[in-house]
Amino acid sequence: MSTLDPADWSALRALGHQMLDDMVDHLSGIREQPVWRPMPPPVREGFTVPLPAIGTAPEALYERFQADIQPYVTGNTHPRFMGWVHGGGNPVSMLAELLAGAMNANCGGRDHVGIAVERQVIAWAAEMLGLPESTSGVLLTGSSMANFVAVLCARYKALGQQGRRQGAGRQKLVAYASAGVHRCVPGAMDMAGLGSDALRRIPVDADFRMDLAALRTAITADRAAGYRPFLIIGTAGTVDVGAFDDLNALADIAVEENCWFHVDGAFGALATLSPTLKPLTNGIGRADSVAFDFHKWAQVTYDAGCVLVRDREIELATFAQTTNYLASAPRGLAGGFPWPCDLGPDLSRGFRALKVWMTLSAYGSEALGGIVDDTCTLAQRLAARVNASNRLELLAPVKLNIVCFGIAGFTDTQTADLVADLQEEGKFTPSTTTIGGRLAIRAAIVNHRTTAADIDALAEEILRRV
Repeated sequence: MSTLDPADWSALRALGHQMLDDMVDHLSGIREQPVWRPMPPPVREGFTVPLPAIGTAPEALYERFQADIQPYVTGNTHPRFMGWVHGGGNPVSMLAELLAGAMNANCGGRDHVGIAVERQVIAWAAEMLGLPESTSGVLLTGSSMANFVAVLCARYKALGQQGRRQGAGRQKLVAYASAGVHRCVPGAMDMAGLGSDALRRIPVDADFRMDLAALRTAITADRAAGYRPFLIIGTAGTVDVGAFDDLNALADIAVEENCWFHVDGAFGALATLSPTLKPLTNGIGRADSVAFDFHKWAQVTYDAGCVLVRDREIELATFAQTTNYLASAPRGLAGGFPWPCDLGPDLSRGFRALKVWMTLSAYGSEALGGIVDDTCTLAQRLAARVNASNRLELLAPVKLNIVCFGIAGFTDTQTADLVADLQEEGKFTPSTTTIGGRLAIRAAIVNHRTTAADIDALAEEILRRV
């Protein structure tokens, strides 16, 4: 009889212990390693081979991992990784991934503890953001899928069951977000069958917040032209500069215009954990839905996105389907309605909630809020270093943990080359963005391992090169 289990578990047990020891060593010594290393051509070519017909011993595969995979990952566990908005993960979450892998639970539904753990996480998330206890939601890969779920819920609210059966039809639905909205939002409009052109990108003010007068003007013009406004999207922490829209004002306008109010809070929503930064999120608890990621500021290992929906009945009506082979039951393993597959697009789902539950339980909201505060304090430190230099200049206000700055006299090409040099040498990994038509160096300080010494070293290294 064929099986994938070993005939003797002792060798696998020894290999597993070695892997765990090595990964703890990896994390504990991360500071001594390069932030990132480009893959040499032979390594890259090594992942273009045909499908193996005959298996390889796990010990040999682990040696291959150590040689060709571990050295060339993204690098976001490193304290000097400041590119994009990537969380640093945490050791408890790493261990939770091991446990979840061993359980191999399908958390699409049925009555088992994995579903209870996820419901607990959703309840905690609603508590964090100030939404009611009755709030529904589901864990997903990230905010891209979470925003997609929110758009579908808003579409259901506007069109009802007919919209699920027939699509938008002749209904000219339009939505509104700031010009700084993340790329996944127009993508969600596209995937929802509404078209990315149905998203109106509203100009922003000097603080990169949605211009409320421009929003009202756009809604009035659309109604006059026969369009149907159905969704207003506020951003809590824009990906470029970390700006927050006036969420309370947007909630008021959504009520006036009978629109669904959604907040894309991919990373900024968790500013609610910080007593000093929480006022930035005022109004988020009024949202009909919120998208955010635990794998950013909350430092859970990838991936761990979340969508919260105020009205569970709308979320159920948006996604639930009735089939004989997946029918719920009043008792037994088929109990536990509603299942997560009734609240989102995924039927096959891993035990993603375990690492979130273990992270929140192990560290607590106060410690995670402290990380939010610390990273923003470090951003202010970098901003001060920029302002103190006659070669560096801030290109956007620093409201949160993202610092966008330029180098006086540098062309965009020179700036791009400097950033690429830092990355390829493994010293730092800032990213770039465009602010006011100019390429900016962008430092997104998200990692809980980053210190003031790392911030100072980044500034000094850039100044040394210019």
